[in-house]
Amino acid sequence: MNTINILNVVKKGLCCGCGTCIALCPENALKIMIDELKGIYIPFLDEKKCIDCGICCKVCPGHEVNFKELNYKIFGKQPDNILIGNYEGCYVGHSSNEDIRYNASSGGIITQLLISALEDGIIDGVLVTKMKENKPLEPDPFIAKTKEEIIEAMGSKYCPVPLNIALKDIIESETEEKFAMVGLPCHIHGIRKAEQLNKALKDKIIIHLGLFCGQCPSFLGTTFLIKKLKIKEKTIKSIRFRGQGWPGSMNIKFKEGNEISLSNYWSSSFGLNFFTPDRCFLCNDGLSELADISFGDPWLNEFSSEKIGKTLIITKNNTCKNVIKSIKNRGLISLKPINPEKVIESQKGMLYLKKKLFTNPHEIFKNSPKYIINNNNFQSNHLNFLISLFPFINSKLYSNKYLRIIIGHLPAKILKLYGLPYNFIIHIKSKKDFKKISKKFLKNPSNP
Repeated sequence: MNTINILNVVKKGLCCGCGTCIALCPENALKIMIDELKGIYIPFLDEKKCIDCGICCKVCPGHEVNFKELNYKIFGKQPDNILIGNYEGCYVGHSSNEDIRYNASSGGIITQLLISALEDGIIDGVLVTKMKENKPLEPDPFIAKTKEEIIEAMGSKYCPVPLNIALKDIIESETEEKFAMVGLPCHIHGIRKAEQLNKALKDKIIIHLGLFCGQCPSFLGTTFLIKKLKIKEKTIKSIRFRGQGWPGSMNIKFKEGNEISLSNYWSSSFGLNFFTPDRCFLCNDGLSELADISFGDPWLNEFSSEKIGKTLIITKNNTCKNVIKSIKNRGLISLKPINPEKVIESQKGMLYLKKKLFTNPHEIFKNSPKYIINNNNFQSNHLNFLISLFPFINSKLYSNKYLRIIIGHLPAKILKLYGLPYNFIIHIKSKKDFKKISKKFLKNPSNP
């Protein structure tokens, strides 16, 4: 067996569950399964089928990502901004279709872009994720080839997603077919690495759409929430994690026909980061730096009154910038330029976590991925350091089986109170904000 194979990656806790190795294995020796104890996906290897080719590790973003090399190959240069990565333009916008805008996670720009690209014949399909019909708490990566399928996959999935297992369908598709994909930074890392080995894959995926990501909760997060709500999993027909305006509500439909919607549910569950897998804390990419275009929520004071949804957009090359502007010129989206510093401000806590505290994870963790990047001269302060530590500490608390039992029995109100100081601090962008946010915080602590 190869000294460094996918089993070593899993054993060291470095697997991010992206599924790239599953799709690229030439012998179909790997399959993805859920580790019920940790609530994450991990690959299992059939050693009888394995020919020790090492491809699984060559495409694995879990143990190594050479950002320096990939930036040169993708963009032809290294990024000027360590926090954003390579970029050509930053914008804020939303879909002109009110139904798409209202039911998307934040503005519906991704859905509108994909529908337009499909209808214009730019792509033949898009790699996206929906939830399984027979197992509504589990994700289902697939290739959407119609407008209806794209809309079905709309919205965030707050659970582990092995998106890249569906790369095999793209590899085996017709030679002339072109595809887009939508994924988290880890999915993008895996695809970019796979494209270096598989020319057919590189030729077929022509649009890489990346999502901002601080961390992705494990399946334990959803289980925790439905237990808190005293819901039996077998009664659930479907679940949507976000939609119905911004910042959105979780919608749960039941087999009996009734449904419930929960607003701000993450403030007492996901928002406390009890359910973040350790591997998420080892990732230094929060804005999908290797995507062609990145998208995220505009967590800025000027959008605090937003109720329907807006999207932050970072274009990485002129081609994608022109695609976005073309859709705008046709009236399909609203789009306005925004200062890159505003993008950084909107993702402040997450970027400090990834770019300062865990840029060199080997200094904190025994096992850590190998990231090859340019020098990171990013400076932080003590407050930002504390902001970054909060989710990490909470994740560690929940990993202890005894504390997990205690946390599971705490009332939601207590958990919400526990998270209030963090919710308050993370919204402070400057000293000038302190008095203004303090007054607003006292009136409505859950939404400063």
